[in-house]
Amino acid sequence: MKKYIILIIAFLFSALCLNVFAQTKSYPFEVLKTGSGKQSILFIPGFASSGDVWNETKAAFEKDFTCYTLTMAGFAGVKPQPNPSFENWKNRIASYIKDNKIEKPILIGHSMGGGLALAIASDYPELIGKIVVVDALPCLAELSNPSFKSKENNDCSPMVTQMVAMNETQFRDMQKQTMPRLLEDKSKLDMVVDWSVKSDRTTFAQMYCDFYNTDLRDKIVTIKCPALILLESYFINLKPAIEGQYKNLKTANFQYATKGMHFIMYDDTAWYLAQLNNFLKS
Repeated sequence: MKKYIILIIAFLFSALCLNVFAQTKSYPFEVLKTGSGKQSILFIPGFASSGDVWNETKAAFEKDFTCYTLTMAGFAGVKPQPNPSFENWKNRIASYIKDNKIEKPILIGHSMGGGLALAIASDYPELIGKIVVVDALPCLAELSNPSFKSKENNDCSPMVTQMVAMNETQFRDMQKQTMPRLLEDKSKLDMVVDWSVKSDRTTFAQMYCDFYNTDLRDKIVTIKCPALILLESYFINLKPAIEGQYKNLKTANFQYATKGMHFIMYDDTAWYLAQLNNFLKS
């Protein structure tokens, strides 16, 4: 009898340890799970944005889908983690999907989040059901520098030093000047600026530098799932260059917004939701 009691105690202790370790597993993002449905959506916000950028989108779809909304570590007030990188974030999002047994999720990413969606679907093609890329390119730098080549050991320290040296007023003023070029809806401007100001400055600089050095143009050839590429209205003027970057993504469906800027979910909401509805429910 004593032998069985010892075995039961050992079993319970092992189960407790596994549960504790599972609960404390660390990812470089916070997750908010809402909604219900057999099909899951992972929302990945853009550079320095909160997961709240998806609030209106979630409201439209969480009745039919289980939604996982991320806010990346160091962005919009979320506690930073050491040594952030695009590569690490890509792999850890994939790990989260595997660890939580999320079956063939749809990835919806805005800006850098769209880049992460492309990278995850490229490196883990069997893991993902569909992707939606909201105003992102496989190689952002190539748009302004046609001869751009990604650096293998890119040094981001000068940008980090420069950003960290700015006081909050200087940084806020910089963001106030930048955001009107990305967002037409003035009612959202203060909120989006505030997300940047609340972001950890080291993470802000490191991830901007790292993402700007990212080139996914060759990598996306391995993507197998359907891909909806939603682009801001101005990009219709650059259609050959934009779609040229995506030439290796054979499943791409390109749609150009009718108005507005980079934050398509705010600037062309009805068009954006209609595109998503058609794609997600098809």
